[in-house]
Amino acid sequence: MENQPIFIGLHHGSLIVKDLPRSINFYCHIIGLKQNLHRPQMSFDGAWLDVGEQQIHLLNLPETERKLNPPEHAGRDRHLAIHVTQIETIKSNLEADQIPFTMSRSGRQALFCRDPDGNGLEFIKVVL
Repeated sequence: MENQPIFIGLHHGSLIVKDLPRSINFYCHIIGLKQNLHRPQMSFDGAWLDVGEQQIHLLNLPETERKLNPPEHAGRDRHLAIHVTQIETIKSNLEADQIPFTMSRSGRQALFCRDPDGNGLEFIKVVL
């Protein structure tokens, strides 16, 4: 097992979005993440969002694949999972904006939803 990599944590997950202002509104105003303004100049538009020490990178690029019949419950699809200290505010904001979500079917304190581009998200409540 010499020279095996040591995995410390996830630096970021990238999501492709069609409408960057709509996605920033969703992630920052509905979900409550903060935009990191230190994104370097790149050949395409995008935004970096801070999730603790990690980030979500929104990439404003053409779709690279087409989703056919994604499952209603985002936990049964590709998704990002984010630890949070509470999910009630996220739940209330999603309800206020009439954005569908499901709760974990296992009984865990976890909420699943999709962003405006259909990317799956999971918010898992942790106790600190």
